[in-house]
Amino acid sequence: MSLTKDAVQVFLAVLDKGSFSAAARSIGRVPSAVSMTIANLEADLNLELFDRRGREPQPTAAALALQAKARFMLQQFELWEAQALALSTGLESCLCLAIAPELLASDWATPLARLAERFPTLDVQVLAAPEADAIRMLHEGRVQLALVFENPNFDSRECCQETTQETLLAVIAPHHPAIVGGRKLRIDELAEHRQIVVAGRDPEALQPRFLQAHHHWRTDSHTAALRMMQAGLGWGYLPESLVRPQLHAGTLVELALTNISQLSLWVDLVWSNSKPLGLGAQHFIELVREQRQAAVSVPSVGKTRTKSVR
Repeated sequence: MSLTKDAVQVFLAVLDKGSFSAAARSIGRVPSAVSMTIANLEADLNLELFDRRGREPQPTAAALALQAKARFMLQQFELWEAQALALSTGLESCLCLAIAPELLASDWATPLARLAERFPTLDVQVLAAPEADAIRMLHEGRVQLALVFENPNFDSRECCQETTQETLLAVIAPHHPAIVGGRKLRIDELAEHRQIVVAGRDPEALQPRFLQAHHHWRTDSHTAALRMMQAGLGWGYLPESLVRPQLHAGTLVELALTNISQLSLWVDLVWSNSKPLGLGAQHFIELVREQRQAAVSVPSVGKTRTKSVR
């Protein structure tokens, strides 16, 4: 038996319209073609779908039992056709986005939700990866986009779209000996205490702007970093959006420093301009740009610029 989209569509049209003639008008067929399609479907299924003894055909119990599944099948046929059409016009089969672990609390899901509305059949993978790892995967072609902190250097292999600014806070457990007495510390004093750093697995890829202590522990997981800081194992810089719940709960406190202010960095959506982007990636970039422009209401903000490899 070959169950086609046409047969399912005709079956549902008869159910919805109540007659072969009304169903034929609704889908642009002649009544005889609708009657023939239903007869062939009944033969294939070895079921009577409509009782034809009255003036109008009445759905049988079998037809009513199959109705929900038929509607689901029609939807899947339509999604399949839509995906085939999108693929033929440049939609990638899968969009892979790498996000620095510290930025998982930022608002990247809103444009992703809008992307899903535009391309419902697009598969998406969201990977958490430290900055250096995310950029490496970008250039290796393992991901199409990376959400990371800005890099002040330039390289023609990368382009980026500014998304938002993140305030980095120096945080520590309230019981850590470094803050006993509640006095403010200088950054050189803080350097004597172990720092917890979120970084990739390559020791050479550590961002020096985040590394200020003589001794540090590193992890590629923001969750692990939070747990180590809460346990009093060290201090570290983390985005305010990430540590806000811990600050409110009192399991972490912001360090009061006498000679340094809070760090504020742009967050960038980065892609390689040496590899063509599919429709999904292009649309996601545009959605991020729109979100940025709406946030500041300045059309010039949210420009695309070239950036360096990390």
